[in-house]
Amino acid sequence: MKKNIAIIMGGYSSEYNISIKSGNVVHKYLDKEKYNPYRIVITKDKWYYLDELEQEHLVERSDFSVEIHGKKIEFDCVFNAIHGTPGEDGLMQAYFELLGLPHTSCNHYEAALTFNKRDLLSALKPYNVPCATSYFLNKGQSIDEDTIVDKVGLPCFVKANRAGSSYGVSKVYDKETLADAIQSAFKEDSQIIIESFLDGTEVSVGVITFNNEVKVLPATEIISENDFFDFEAKYLGKSQEITPARITEKQESNVRQLAEFIYKTLGLKGYTRSEFIFIGDEPHLLEINTTPGLTEESLLPQQANTAGISLGELFDSAIVEALR
Repeated sequence: MKKNIAIIMGGYSSEYNISIKSGNVVHKYLDKEKYNPYRIVITKDKWYYLDELEQEHLVERSDFSVEIHGKKIEFDCVFNAIHGTPGEDGLMQAYFELLGLPHTSCNHYEAALTFNKRDLLSALKPYNVPCATSYFLNKGQSIDEDTIVDKVGLPCFVKANRAGSSYGVSKVYDKETLADAIQSAFKEDSQIIIESFLDGTEVSVGVITFNNEVKVLPATEIISENDFFDFEAKYLGKSQEITPARITEKQESNVRQLAEFIYKTLGLKGYTRSEFIFIGDEPHLLEINTTPGLTEESLLPQQANTAGISLGELFDSAIVEALR
C-alpha cells in the first residue's frame, strides 16, 4: 500500500513564498511509486489541499483529513516544508503530536527552542558552545544605545529573535543608526537580539538522520556580495555558496563535531542546518534552522548532493525516519 503524505507549505510568516517553493520541490521529487503526495497549504485564513488542477479542498482540522469528491483522505505522515511560524516554531509539531500523526521535523519543544535565538543560546551556554556576545531587547523597553554598544561593540548585528531568512536583520556601524535598525527588527518580532560582529569565514552545516544514523553533511562556505548573508544574498543570487567549504581539515573537524554535538544534545530530529562563523579554528554558532530550504538551489540539498544523496533519497529518508 502506498503511503499518503501531506506536504505542508506556506505558513504565516514572511517566508511564505519560499516555503511554497520548497513544498513544490518535495512534491516533485517524492517517489510516486511509494507515496501519494498531497500539497497542503497552510495560511492564517484557511488550510487546504491544492490538487493537480490547482483547486482547493479544505482540511478538516479536527483530524487533519481532506475530503475529495466524497472520499475522506487520511495521512500516514506529514512532510514539513514550512519555514517560520507555525511550521518551525513548534505550533504544527504540537498539533500533530496531539493527533498522533508522524511528521518529518523535530518535536514541538525542540522546534520552539531552536526558533527562539535567545532561548537557544541560553540552553547551550552550560555546554560552552562558542557564540557572539549578545544583548536582548523587548518592544516597549527603553533603548540605551551607550549600554548596547559598550556590551556588543561596533559593528554589530540587530536581529528579530524569532524570524528566518534574514528578515529583520541589519548590520550597524555607528550608534546613530542603531535605533532605526532596532525599529526595523521590531517589525518582524516583539523580541530582538543584538550581537557582536564576528569577523571570519561563514559556513552552513546540515545535520540529518539518514538510515537511522545522525549524518553531518559537507559544510557550505558562504561568501556574500552584500555586507552580510542577507535576504538578497540568500535568495536573489547575491552570494557564492561553495560546497564543500574551503576550510582546513582542523576547521572542518571542529565544525562537524560541534554541529553533531548540538544536534544530539538538543535531541533534534529530521533535517537541521546550522550557521557558524570561524574565529581562527573555532566555529561560533549563529543559529539553527529546523525546516531549512528544500529547493534545488537550497543549501541543504546542495550539501546532500555533495555527499552523494539525491533529492529523492533525501526526501524519502525524512519520511522513513518519521515512520520508524
